[in-house]
Amino acid sequence: MTLPAAPMSVAPDETTPPPAGRPHPLLDLALRWAGGLVAVLAGVATGVLELLLATVRVGGQLIGLSALVAIGANIALSWFAHEAVGHRWAVALPGVPWFALMAVAAVRTDEGDLLLAGDNWVGLAMIVAGAMTFAVMGFRQILAPPPAPGRD
Repeated sequence: MTLPAAPMSVAPDETTPPPAGRPHPLLDLALRWAGGLVAVLAGVATGVLELLLATVRVGGQLIGLSALVAIGANIALSWFAHEAVGHRWAVALPGVPWFALMAVAAVRTDEGDLLLAGDNWVGLAMIVAGAMTFAVMGFRQILAPPPAPGRD
């Protein structure tokens, strides 16, 4: 003996909204380019901020504030670049200008000026911490599972 099936409505459920579509392709491309440009400019800005903080002293002693800022800012920049651009390689957008700025800061000018001296342990720690942060964030992108369809 079989029981009759319960009556069911064939009309679609109107409480669930339709899935949101992607923005217009040109708008999407423009937003990705703008996000990439913001990531590059933010890489330069945080590098300058970190260089300024490398010489901060309290009671005549250097403090490691610059290295901590480098770690936090570089994590945030790497995340932002990946989310804004939508590609795994986007971690290089803030990383390359940051590295270039650190290299320029460590070279003495013709006048003898030097932004980042070799005897400043905070500056050296900042370069190592910032470089390692970008390296780890880039490596995490390499190891990440493949993106969902329609992304990257």
